[in-house]
Amino acid sequence: MLAPGGEVENSSPLAQIALDSLALYPDFVAELKDISDLSIDYQRRGSVEIALNEAEAEALERRAIAQLAIGIHSESHHYEGSLSARFFPDDQLVSPRDVTAALRVACLRAGVSIREHEPVVEILDDGAGVRTEHCEYRGDGVLIAAGAWSSSLWSGLPATMPVRGHLIAYRPDRELLGPILRHGQTYLVQRSNGTLIAGSSTECVGFDRTIDERIVNEIHCRASSLFPELGSLGPAERWNGFRPRVEGGMPVVGHIEGTAIWTAFGHYRNGILLAPETARIIAESVLSVA
Repeated sequence: MLAPGGEVENSSPLAQIALDSLALYPDFVAELKDISDLSIDYQRRGSVEIALNEAEAEALERRAIAQLAIGIHSESHHYEGSLSARFFPDDQLVSPRDVTAALRVACLRAGVSIREHEPVVEILDDGAGVRTEHCEYRGDGVLIAAGAWSSSLWSGLPATMPVRGHLIAYRPDRELLGPILRHGQTYLVQRSNGTLIAGSSTECVGFDRTIDERIVNEIHCRASSLFPELGSLGPAERWNGFRPRVEGGMPVVGHIEGTAIWTAFGHYRNGILLAPETARIIAESVLSVA
């Protein structure tokens, strides 16, 4: 999801970078498609957030007022079965898998050499290169963008905690959703190919990638409660991943003074949303240091 409306409430550096990044997305996707010749499922459908009781309705209205002050617009919306709802017209969605595939092609066409299955074990000489399990690579600088593993690569970096999250996918035979649908920690999005994705969970279990069927079933129950038509469908796919969380919640993006090392990690739940602005910040910083 590209949905600051569901992530930030008050003015903060995180809110600003989220809004700036959202504004970059149309051109970011267009450029990626042009360079890679791949399709990217990018939709500007907005989102609907619902409240099912008085407390949720009051909280939703308070948040809408606070968000308006920082440029996040929403409007009252009717959603059958809810006590109240708001529509966030600027929220968008994109397939992270499509973006990743397009970025890979774009990098290769730009002459980038990609080494897979070769973990970095050490950063050399304040950014002169890296050592992997196989050999050393030397260059003009290093960018640490290793997600939840980032803080282990250089001393003094803010600690990164892996927060596991499960997602499930359905394969309905028709389009069921329009806008993104949210309630509490549950959300539903439908891809252009019909795949409907439901999330999510928040689990502090270290780097354990085991699929927990109990959590899968709990997400399915929440999704079915939110959208009853899913009750007769079983999850066709389930997976999980590690969100990289740092204390304070602000991503660690920029240059480490006195070194040739840059960092781009700690985006927690918003890595795909913050990608364009993160790239812009890093590119600008590299040019200014050079």
